[in-house]
Amino acid sequence: MLLVIDIGNSNIVVGTYENKNLMKHWRISTDRQKTGDEYGILLNDLFRYQGVETKDVSDIIISSVVPPLIVPFMKMCERYFNIKPMLVGSGMKTGIVLHYENPRAIGADRIVNVVGAFELYGGPAIVIDMGTATTFDVINENGDFMGGVIAPGIMASSEALIRSTAKLPGVELVPPKNIICHNTIHGMQAGIIFGYVGQIDGIVQRIKTEYNSEMKVIATGGLATMIQKESKTIDRIDHFLTLTGLRVLYERNK
Repeated sequence: MLLVIDIGNSNIVVGTYENKNLMKHWRISTDRQKTGDEYGILLNDLFRYQGVETKDVSDIIISSVVPPLIVPFMKMCERYFNIKPMLVGSGMKTGIVLHYENPRAIGADRIVNVVGAFELYGGPAIVIDMGTATTFDVINENGDFMGGVIAPGIMASSEALIRSTAKLPGVELVPPKNIICHNTIHGMQAGIIFGYVGQIDGIVQRIKTEYNSEMKVIATGGLATMIQKESKTIDRIDHFLTLTGLRVLYERNK
Protein backbone atom coordinates (compact mmCIF):
# COMPACT_ATOMS: atom_id res chain seq x y z
CA MET A 1 0.00 0.00 0.00
CA LEU A 2 1.29 3.45 -0.95
CA LEU A 3 0.82 6.36 1.47
CA VAL A 4 0.79 9.81 -0.18
CA ILE A 5 1.08 13.03 1.85
CA ASP A 6 0.71 16.59 0.53
CA ILE A 7 1.67 19.28 3.06
CA GLY A 8 0.04 22.61 2.18
CA ASN A 9 0.03 25.93 3.97
CA SER A 10 -3.49 25.44 5.34
CA ASN A 11 -4.18 21.71 5.07
CA ILE A 12 -2.37 18.40 4.83
CA VAL A 13 -4.02 15.89 2.52
CA VAL A 14 -3.27 12.20 3.07
CA GLY A 15 -4.31 9.20 0.99
CA THR A 16 -3.63 5.50 0.60
CA TYR A 17 -3.42 3.70 -2.74
CA GLU A 18 -3.67 0.08 -3.73
CA ASN A 19 -2.12 0.13 -7.20
CA LYS A 20 -3.99 3.00 -8.93
CA ASN A 21 -7.02 2.92 -6.64
CA LEU A 22 -7.41 5.60 -3.98
CA MET A 23 -8.68 3.63 -0.98
CA LYS A 24 -8.81 6.15 1.89
CA HIS A 25 -8.18 9.87 2.21
CA TRP A 26 -8.05 12.47 4.98
CA ARG A 27 -7.62 16.24 5.28
CA ILE A 28 -6.09 17.70 8.45
CA SER A 29 -5.05 21.21 9.46
CA THR A 30 -1.44 22.25 8.95
CA ASP A 31 0.20 23.10 12.26
CA ARG A 32 3.85 24.16 12.07
CA GLN A 33 4.18 23.67 15.83
CA LYS A 34 3.30 19.98 15.83
CA THR A 35 6.13 17.48 16.16
CA GLY A 36 6.68 14.35 14.10
CA ASP A 37 5.42 12.30 17.05
CA GLU A 38 2.18 14.26 17.22
CA TYR A 39 1.54 13.77 13.50
CA GLY A 40 2.49 10.10 13.82
CA ILE A 41 -0.08 9.57 16.58
CA LEU A 42 -2.69 11.50 14.59
CA LEU A 43 -2.17 9.37 11.48
CA ASN A 44 -2.27 6.19 13.56
CA ASP A 45 -5.63 7.28 15.00
CA LEU A 46 -7.01 8.08 11.54
CA PHE A 47 -5.82 4.73 10.22
CA ARG A 48 -7.36 2.86 13.15
CA TYR A 49 -10.69 4.66 12.75
CA GLN A 50 -10.86 3.65 9.07
CA GLY A 51 -9.65 0.11 9.68
CA VAL A 52 -6.29 0.63 7.94
CA GLU A 53 -3.20 -1.18 9.25
CA THR A 54 0.00 0.88 9.36
CA LYS A 55 2.00 -2.30 8.75
CA ASP A 56 0.36 -2.57 5.30
CA VAL A 57 2.07 0.64 4.17
CA SER A 58 5.03 -0.35 2.00
CA ASP A 59 6.01 3.02 0.50
CA ILE A 60 5.48 6.72 1.21
CA ILE A 61 5.82 9.84 -0.94
CA ILE A 62 5.62 13.40 0.42
CA SER A 63 5.29 16.81 -1.19
CA SER A 64 5.51 19.97 0.89
CA VAL A 65 5.40 23.75 0.51
CA VAL A 66 6.01 24.17 4.26
CA PRO A 67 9.77 23.69 4.80
CA PRO A 68 9.62 23.54 8.64
CA LEU A 69 7.43 20.41 8.45
CA ILE A 70 9.58 18.40 6.06
CA VAL A 71 12.01 17.07 8.67
CA PRO A 72 9.29 16.22 11.24
CA PHE A 73 7.35 14.27 8.61
CA MET A 74 10.45 12.46 7.35
CA LYS A 75 11.26 11.40 10.93
CA MET A 76 7.63 10.49 11.58
CA CYS A 77 7.62 8.13 8.58
CA GLU A 78 10.81 6.43 9.71
CA ARG A 79 9.65 6.07 13.33
CA TYR A 80 5.99 5.10 12.88
CA PHE A 81 6.12 3.28 9.53
CA ASN A 82 9.77 2.16 9.39
CA ILE A 83 9.98 3.67 5.91
CA LYS A 84 12.26 6.34 4.47
CA PRO A 85 9.83 8.34 2.34
CA MET A 86 10.33 9.67 -1.17
CA LEU A 87 10.31 13.49 -1.19
CA VAL A 88 9.17 15.53 -4.19
CA GLY A 89 12.02 17.86 -5.07
CA SER A 90 14.96 18.56 -7.33
CA GLY A 91 16.46 15.50 -8.95
CA MET A 92 13.15 13.65 -9.08
CA LYS A 93 12.04 12.20 -12.42
CA THR A 94 8.87 14.09 -13.25
CA GLY A 95 8.47 13.02 -16.88
CA ILE A 96 7.81 16.64 -17.90
CA VAL A 97 9.87 19.61 -19.03
CA LEU A 98 9.70 22.66 -16.75
CA HIS A 99 9.72 25.86 -18.83
CA TYR A 100 10.67 28.16 -15.96
CA GLU A 101 13.63 30.48 -15.34
CA ASN A 102 14.48 28.69 -12.10
CA PRO A 103 12.77 25.26 -11.92
CA ARG A 104 13.86 24.87 -8.27
CA ALA A 105 11.60 27.80 -7.39
CA ILE A 106 8.45 25.98 -8.49
CA GLY A 107 6.39 24.77 -5.56
CA ALA A 108 6.19 21.01 -5.21
CA ASP A 109 2.39 21.21 -5.19
CA ARG A 110 2.37 22.84 -8.63
CA ILE A 111 4.55 20.11 -10.16
CA VAL A 112 2.40 17.42 -8.56
CA ASN A 113 -0.80 19.04 -9.87
CA VAL A 114 0.56 19.29 -13.42
CA VAL A 115 1.65 15.65 -13.41
CA GLY A 116 -1.71 14.51 -12.05
CA ALA A 117 -3.76 16.65 -14.44
CA PHE A 118 -1.94 15.48 -17.55
CA GLU A 119 -2.19 11.86 -16.45
CA LEU A 120 -5.97 12.12 -16.12
CA TYR A 121 -7.03 14.76 -18.63
CA GLY A 122 -4.20 15.35 -21.10
CA GLY A 123 -3.31 18.75 -22.50
CA PRO A 124 -3.27 21.55 -23.26
CA ALA A 125 -4.84 22.45 -19.95
CA ILE A 126 -4.95 24.98 -17.14
CA VAL A 127 -4.83 23.70 -13.56
CA ILE A 128 -6.24 26.02 -10.90
CA ASP A 129 -5.40 25.20 -7.29
CA MET A 130 -7.53 27.24 -4.88
CA GLY A 131 -5.45 27.10 -1.74
CA THR A 132 -3.90 29.74 0.51
CA ALA A 133 -2.61 31.12 -2.77
CA THR A 134 -4.42 30.53 -6.06
CA THR A 135 -2.14 29.09 -8.73
CA PHE A 136 -2.84 28.77 -12.44
CA ASP A 137 -0.51 26.24 -14.11
CA VAL A 138 -0.37 25.82 -17.88
CA ILE A 139 0.25 22.41 -19.46
CA ASN A 140 0.99 21.95 -23.15
CA GLU A 141 -0.05 19.04 -25.36
CA ASN A 142 3.04 17.06 -24.24
CA GLY A 143 2.32 17.50 -20.54
CA ASP A 144 5.13 20.03 -20.03
CA PHE A 145 4.82 22.85 -17.50
CA MET A 146 4.73 26.12 -19.45
CA GLY A 147 4.53 28.54 -16.52
CA GLY A 148 1.58 30.18 -14.85
CA VAL A 149 0.14 32.72 -12.44
CA ILE A 150 0.13 33.10 -8.64
CA ALA A 151 -2.63 35.16 -7.02
CA PRO A 152 -4.03 35.63 -3.50
CA GLY A 153 -6.40 32.91 -2.35
CA ILE A 154 -9.99 33.71 -1.49
CA MET A 155 -9.44 33.13 2.24
CA ALA A 156 -6.35 35.34 2.26
CA SER A 157 -8.28 38.12 0.52
CA SER A 158 -11.22 37.77 2.90
CA GLU A 159 -9.02 37.82 6.00
CA ALA A 160 -7.07 40.84 4.72
CA LEU A 161 -10.31 42.77 4.18
CA ILE A 162 -11.56 42.02 7.70
CA ARG A 163 -8.18 42.63 9.33
CA SER A 164 -7.66 45.97 7.58
CA THR A 165 -11.04 47.49 8.33
CA ALA A 166 -12.31 48.50 11.75
CA LYS A 167 -16.05 47.87 11.34
CA LEU A 168 -16.41 45.04 8.81
CA PRO A 169 -17.31 41.69 10.42
CA GLY A 170 -16.24 38.17 9.53
CA VAL A 171 -18.62 36.52 7.05
CA GLU A 172 -19.47 33.03 5.87
CA LEU A 173 -18.23 32.46 2.33
CA VAL A 174 -21.51 31.73 0.54
CA PRO A 175 -22.65 33.64 -2.55
CA PRO A 176 -25.57 36.05 -2.07
CA LYS A 177 -28.55 35.96 -4.45
CA ASN A 178 -27.84 39.38 -5.92
CA ILE A 179 -24.83 41.47 -6.85
CA ILE A 180 -26.59 44.67 -5.67
CA CYS A 181 -26.75 44.04 -1.95
CA HIS A 182 -28.71 45.83 0.77
CA ASN A 183 -26.70 44.93 3.86
CA THR A 184 -23.04 44.75 4.85
CA ILE A 185 -22.82 40.96 5.13
CA HIS A 186 -24.22 40.31 1.66
CA GLY A 187 -22.15 43.15 0.25
CA MET A 188 -18.96 41.60 1.59
CA GLN A 189 -19.96 38.13 0.36
CA ALA A 190 -20.66 39.50 -3.11
CA GLY A 191 -17.39 41.39 -3.26
CA ILE A 192 -15.25 38.52 -1.99
CA ILE A 193 -16.86 35.67 -3.96
CA PHE A 194 -17.85 37.38 -7.21
CA GLY A 195 -14.60 39.32 -7.20
CA TYR A 196 -12.68 36.05 -6.85
CA VAL A 197 -14.74 34.43 -9.64
CA GLY A 198 -13.96 37.43 -11.85
CA GLN A 199 -10.27 36.96 -11.09
CA ILE A 200 -10.47 33.27 -12.02
CA ASP A 201 -12.36 33.84 -15.29
CA GLY A 202 -10.30 36.88 -16.26
CA ILE A 203 -6.94 35.14 -15.82
CA VAL A 204 -8.13 31.99 -17.60
CA GLN A 205 -9.34 34.02 -20.59
CA ARG A 206 -6.02 35.88 -20.76
CA ILE A 207 -4.07 32.60 -20.66
CA LYS A 208 -6.21 31.13 -23.45
CA THR A 209 -5.72 34.26 -25.55
CA GLU A 210 -1.95 34.22 -25.06
CA TYR A 211 -1.71 30.47 -25.66
CA ASN A 212 -4.01 30.87 -28.67
CA SER A 213 -5.77 27.58 -28.14
CA GLU A 214 -8.76 26.00 -26.45
CA MET A 215 -7.69 24.39 -23.18
CA LYS A 216 -9.28 22.19 -20.54
CA VAL A 217 -9.63 23.99 -17.20
CA ILE A 218 -9.36 21.76 -14.12
CA ALA A 219 -9.76 23.16 -10.62
CA THR A 220 -8.90 21.68 -7.24
CA GLY A 221 -9.08 22.90 -3.66
CA GLY A 222 -11.62 23.03 -0.87
CA LEU A 223 -13.77 25.85 -2.30
CA ALA A 224 -13.51 24.81 -5.94
CA THR A 225 -17.03 23.37 -6.14
CA MET A 226 -18.65 26.59 -4.94
CA ILE A 227 -16.55 28.72 -7.28
CA GLN A 228 -17.32 26.48 -10.30
CA LYS A 229 -21.04 27.18 -9.87
CA GLU A 230 -20.36 30.89 -10.43
CA SER A 231 -17.54 30.56 -12.96
CA LYS A 232 -17.87 30.52 -16.76
CA THR A 233 -14.49 28.92 -17.44
CA ILE A 234 -13.95 25.94 -15.09
CA ASP A 235 -14.65 22.65 -16.88
CA ARG A 236 -13.99 20.11 -14.15
CA ILE A 237 -13.37 19.79 -10.40
CA ASP A 238 -10.94 17.17 -9.08
CA HIS A 239 -10.43 17.24 -5.31
CA PHE A 240 -7.88 14.41 -5.47
CA LEU A 241 -5.67 15.83 -8.22
CA THR A 242 -2.66 16.27 -5.94
CA LEU A 243 -2.95 12.73 -4.60
CA THR A 244 -3.06 11.40 -8.17
CA GLY A 245 0.05 13.39 -9.05
CA LEU A 246 1.91 11.99 -6.04
CA ARG A 247 0.98 8.44 -7.04
CA VAL A 248 2.22 9.02 -10.60
CA LEU A 249 5.50 10.55 -9.40
CA TYR A 250 6.05 7.62 -7.08
CA GLU A 251 5.54 5.19 -9.97
CA ARG A 252 8.05 7.10 -12.11
CA ASN A 253 10.71 7.10 -9.39
CA LYS A 254 10.28 3.84 -7.48
